[in-house]
Amino acid sequence: MARFLAALAVLTAGLAPLAANAQMPDPIDGVTVDVDAGTLMGSRENGVLVFRGVPYAAPPTGENRWRPPQPVEPWQGVRAATAHEPPCAQPVDIDTMVANYGGVNGAQSEDCLYLTITAPENAQGAPVLVWFHGGAFFLGAGSLGSYDGTANARQGVITVSVNYRLGALANFVHPALDAENSGEPQGNYALQDAVAVLEWVKANIAAFGGDSEQVTVAGQSAGGGIVVNLLSLPSAKGLFDKAIVQSGSLLLPDRPNADAQSMAIKALDTIGIGPDATADELRGISAQTFAASEPLRAGFFFTPDAAFKPTSTIAALRAGTEMDVPVLVGSNAGEKGFAAARTLAALAGDTGAPAFLYRFDHTPAFRAGEWKAGPIHSAELMFTFDSIDRSSWGGDNADATDRALADTVNGCWVAFVKMASDARSFECGDGFAWQAYRPGGEAALIETTGPTMAPADALPDGPEEDAVTQDD
Repeated sequence: MARFLAALAVLTAGLAPLAANAQMPDPIDGVTVDVDAGTLMGSRENGVLVFRGVPYAAPPTGENRWRPPQPVEPWQGVRAATAHEPPCAQPVDIDTMVANYGGVNGAQSEDCLYLTITAPENAQGAPVLVWFHGGAFFLGAGSLGSYDGTANARQGVITVSVNYRLGALANFVHPALDAENSGEPQGNYALQDAVAVLEWVKANIAAFGGDSEQVTVAGQSAGGGIVVNLLSLPSAKGLFDKAIVQSGSLLLPDRPNADAQSMAIKALDTIGIGPDATADELRGISAQTFAASEPLRAGFFFTPDAAFKPTSTIAALRAGTEMDVPVLVGSNAGEKGFAAARTLAALAGDTGAPAFLYRFDHTPAFRAGEWKAGPIHSAELMFTFDSIDRSSWGGDNADATDRALADTVNGCWVAFVKMASDARSFECGDGFAWQAYRPGGEAALIETTGPTMAPADALPDGPEEDAVTQDD
């Protein structure tokens, strides 16, 4: 034993210079909650409760790859929910300190179907925001700092931030999978994950003090596309009562299965996988290989499925058969997409439940030299979540004006989540009355001084192409 301790002392002495600025994390102020699969231990942080790495489905690995989400295996004892699990497989920089364009760095895993839940302590009947991250459907994670739900929780709203399958592990159809199919939905696995999350919320959110009848689905960019698709999925009916779409008005028809299968076969050929590959052989390809292959990484979405996805949302909107729930939708001044948001608002709010349209026009002073055409894609996130100090874009760079606007904008998003589903308007921002949109009507223009209603048709789709400045 003495010899072992002496050797250990030599090893740890060598680590001392590396750990000069390191420290042990603070002790966990634990709190337990019972969900269907067992007991979770989260933590009290900054006056709210946080549960990280909460499984909502079994790992989609091995035989579960390209299958609908499977039930979580119940666990014994108390499961720690105090640290994030790795994001879904995606391309990342070899420098683990450098984030990809989805905000992710470091380790990822195919075992990734986890939630982050931020809730008020002692909540009862709290409304719920279920958040789907952006990232072009092959990047990103629900655990990023910009999506921190602390400000929401302090105003009585529970935030459930989601990891869903990405890339070809999320959107993939192939003849070999057809051949083995036993009647399960095929393709659209990210959308199937989204429905599984909502079913989990319905079954479990009361344990956190939430109201399963007051659930708003929300997302930005690709996450907004997830929300748009939820508006027409039969299996999602009754699982949410409002929707928020930020810079993600994806109004496209579905891709025919035959076309998607042909694209998958051609893409697999680039990594030496022939057209006659079996389902077992396809499942033997590593998740990292799919993420690293440019022809494969983004997947081949979205595809029809007679039972799960019988129609596209654009077709449902035109037919008036979409989920009739209030929708808040918009985009940023420094990106394209306002015309699509306006179209979605017009179609979603034409009869029944209203739609609320916005354009985000605030450029932080510290970004004025880069964002010459206005706030770019994703710029609104640290304002809608009031997460400036946790966002990689904010922190000490933000000034008092940014912080005041973040408080106002986050308050408006919370007011929409809390709004009665049959309301035609809502108030926020010290008396701002946000009116429902009608074609030819007004949108909420969110400027540095706060929101005002402005004629929507006078607002351009976005900047001219040569005026768009990308963030680095």
